Amino acid sequence: MSARRQPARLLWRVAGLLAVAVVLVLALWRPDTGQTPGGHAALPVADTPGGGDFTLTGPDGIFELAELRGEAVLIYFGYSWCPDACPMSLAVIAQALEALSPEEQARTRGLFVSIDPARDTPERLEEYAAFFHPRMIGVSGQPEELAVAGRHYGAAWYRVEGGTPAAYLIDHTSASYLVDPDGRLAATFPHGTDAARLVEATRAVLGAGTMEP
Repeated sequence: MSARRQPARLLWRVAGLLAVAVVLVLALWRPDTGQTPGGHAALPVADTPGGGDFTLTGPDGIFELAELRGEAVLIYFGYSWCPDACPMSLAVIAQALEALSPEEQARTRGLFVSIDPARDTPERLEEYAAFFHPRMIGVSGQPEELAVAGRHYGAAWYRVEGGTPAAYLIDHTSASYLVDPDGRLAATFPHGTDAARLVEATRAVLGAGTMEP
């Protein structure tokens, strides 16, 4: 090998090692570290999320999750401007609601929690949620209120700036959560879970309901 080619090969090896290091850092990064790869602050995630009540704002004003005692609730954290994961996940929840019997539907709600209160007004959320299913409610709130709700369920998100101040995206966890009629977190479903699994779990908690009159 010529002496001239050795430095070039060495540089390629160094570049390759750096690329591997970057991939490992991105693969090992978790939202709950408090910092994203781009330097944006991330919402801390509870170490052992166990669910819980929260207060936000819905189409009729103040909304409290506790209002839905006696019903199974399928919760999703996202935002209406989301280009892919949110509409896909909400469509799956809508399919699950539609697969329930009329009696089961009357005891089940879909709850879309918007993490983008700056753009998702109560009016917009009411229309957006109803587009997927009439048993779905859209709510949001102040950042500190949303932070409480997110920590209860292990949801995290951070803002990714776009070309203009209004053209931003929000990276976020994309799980769905099932709360039983007693207000307890019964199941967490990863992104991509099909509607049949949500139906099965919802029917299980409805059948096990022990609510007092």
